[in-house]
Amino acid sequence: MPTIPPERARPSEPEPHRARRTAESFGSDPERYDRSRPRYPDAMVERIVAGSPGADCLDVGTGTGIAARQFQAAGCAVLGVEVDARMAEWARRRGLTVEVAAFETWDPAGRAFDAVVSGQSWHWVDPVAGAEKAAGALRPGGRLAVFWNAGLPGPGTVEAFAEVYRRVARGSLAARQWVVPAGDGYAALCARAAEGMEKAGAFGEPEQWRFDWERSYTRDEWLDQLPTTGGHTQLAPAELEAVLAGVGAVVDAAGGRFTMHYTTVVVTAVRTGDA
Repeated sequence: MPTIPPERARPSEPEPHRARRTAESFGSDPERYDRSRPRYPDAMVERIVAGSPGADCLDVGTGTGIAARQFQAAGCAVLGVEVDARMAEWARRRGLTVEVAAFETWDPAGRAFDAVVSGQSWHWVDPVAGAEKAAGALRPGGRLAVFWNAGLPGPGTVEAFAEVYRRVARGSLAARQWVVPAGDGYAALCARAAEGMEKAGAFGEPEQWRFDWERSYTRDEWLDQLPTTGGHTQLAPAELEAVLAGVGAVVDAAGGRFTMHYTTVVVTAVRTGDA
């Protein structure tokens, strides 16, 4: 589901990569984050790996290692970079190698990679500085691929969810995620990522891929995930409690289960040049 505003930021709001307080808020409960967050389509992972010249992969904003483990399972050797030391430690305890740094200031120390990937995290990175850093870490022909899971339930459920947020958290980041279709909600993020790759001057023409899929959630599974998302980490405790109660009641009324219709959107480009 969306973790940042689906529409373009309002003039008074910082661009996502400047919102460091939110970017560094996810490590408060890494166990829940890792347990509840959706994975990525295997078809996406396979396409990125097949379109890269080798198996050395750098995962930017690796978090607890959700995407990193999927790329490992596909045969990649993965190094993670993560700004939150709590998330990095969680990933390390599960066998990943992770370095703690903001990607824009991370030092590749002469290492080169065949793919730089970033799942649900690139909006926390300066799009131009991040693309430049990725270009410096990629071998020629290497691939930069950044991706997000965007999702909405069916019309009746989404309207009922939206009413809960209007009632108890009007105007919040969490409430704004319901205002546009899931894929459209990430159009601004994709455009920003593609523009950053173009401005870096080291990539071919960016491409956009999409993968549509579904997941069924029980009431408890959905309420487990909600507090891990960016819009909800910033709610006051009483607001969050009211949201969870209201959303839980909606799922109960739907029979205790509902289906999320996901679109995984990918922006990707290939590193050009000889060095």
